[in-house]
Amino acid sequence: MARIAIGGFQHETNTFAPTKAEYDAFTRGGGWPALVSGEAMFEAVAGINISVAGFIEGARASGHDLVPTTWAAASPSAEVTDDAFDRISGLIVDGLRAALAAGNLDAVYLCLHGAMVTESHEDGEGELLRRVRAVVGPDLPVVASLDLHGNITRACFDAATAMVAYKTYPHIDMADTGRRTAAILDKILVEGVPFKAFRQLEFLIPLSWQCTMAEPSGPIYDRMAALETGGVWTASYLPGFPAADIADCGPTILAYGTTQADADRAADAVATDVTGHEAAFAGKIYDPDEAVAEARRLAAGASKPVVIADTQDNPGAGGNSDTTGMLRALVSSGVDRAAIGLIIDPEAAKAAHAAGVGATITVALGGHSGIPGDSPFKGSFVVEAIHDGNTTGTGPFYKNARMALGPSAALRIGGVRIAVASRKVQMADQALYRFVGIEPTEQAILVNKSSVHFRADFTPIAHAILVAAAPGPMIADPAQLPWSRLRPGVRLSPNGPVWKGRAGAL
Repeated sequence: MARIAIGGFQHETNTFAPTKAEYDAFTRGGGWPALVSGEAMFEAVAGINISVAGFIEGARASGHDLVPTTWAAASPSAEVTDDAFDRISGLIVDGLRAALAAGNLDAVYLCLHGAMVTESHEDGEGELLRRVRAVVGPDLPVVASLDLHGNITRACFDAATAMVAYKTYPHIDMADTGRRTAAILDKILVEGVPFKAFRQLEFLIPLSWQCTMAEPSGPIYDRMAALETGGVWTASYLPGFPAADIADCGPTILAYGTTQADADRAADAVATDVTGHEAAFAGKIYDPDEAVAEARRLAAGASKPVVIADTQDNPGAGGNSDTTGMLRALVSSGVDRAAIGLIIDPEAAKAAHAAGVGATITVALGGHSGIPGDSPFKGSFVVEAIHDGNTTGTGPFYKNARMALGPSAALRIGGVRIAVASRKVQMADQALYRFVGIEPTEQAILVNKSSVHFRADFTPIAHAILVAAAPGPMIADPAQLPWSRLRPGVRLSPNGPVWKGRAGAL
């Protein structure tokens, strides 16, 4: 039995997004549990599909004594403020100091993301690990679970004894990744520190084509899993989060093994596999009107809805989930039996609650983030339902996640229904329509503010899935972003233009 300190700090940072993550964003938690310290952590995360929950389950099954510090997460956005980062890192580090003072500590586990950028640190996780090492020393095993979208630096990799990343996007294996991390830590405690290998690739991969439910990503992960045998303890391929203007944005491969040759062999095989499929990491992206027209064509006679991903306003990638480009396209088309969600607008939700079900309200809906090319949608809407916003996820991604979305409503204009809430969360679960009375399976067209995570719960009910690019902060094509800090030599899209540095010449 080992005594293991545990904690976590998760944020996926879109440096091009409009809103930073302040401390309050972590105390609210978004779609995940709010900031929690001490023994309350065990109850807060129990049964939820997140890595820390899986690690706790796996470590307890091995008989280990777990010492909780602090766990925190917030919805993706622009940079984490220095105040938030220092306060939450301080809680984790103070918890480690207390754990050490109370007795011998055998290891540390951290539930991390891998793409956190703060106001002062491009590599938030690397800085957190530096502070952790300053307390626990260089030799204590420190393991971490990672999101598949981490932009991992060499310094971050070097600071951890081992890191294990998700293998699915949509992320349906988050808790399982925690269990796998617990198993790797068990191996470390018995056999010692593994050899490790790090590879960084030189092209950016758009989010929509990182999906492991399709080519080329799915088979790449299958082939990587086949490598995890014999001397290869574990391997992780992270396609990266391609909306972070930092030097180390982009895909990485991490591998651990009994010998350096084992780790290098696995890392090189995965790197060769990914780069060999570079051209396949691309696909069709529609403009809003094209997407609605194609969806109407496909929906004619279909028994299931056509789903459109409003990918550039994905709140899971830093958007505020309030742009109106796709809503305009739906309404102007005259489509019937369509729904869009979530649109985040506290004032519109407040107006709906004040007016009551059945009333008609005239509001300027959404469009409040100042996104170029976007503006509020002014119209008269029928209030079809109101709700307090407290709901629970039912699908594979948000399973059992308890969400507090604030005052919420279902509004209708013509044949279009809008799921409105006061706090953002990615439309990755059918429950996020149903809680305001919109039945997704009865719609001809669904527009989801999500890039890929929605596929886990919506693919079974979808006749077809399209990807659309309405104005928003999560630009679908990384080559269109205004880069300034990315390392020179990186291709900005698969087989795309090469970034030459700060001067901006391609």
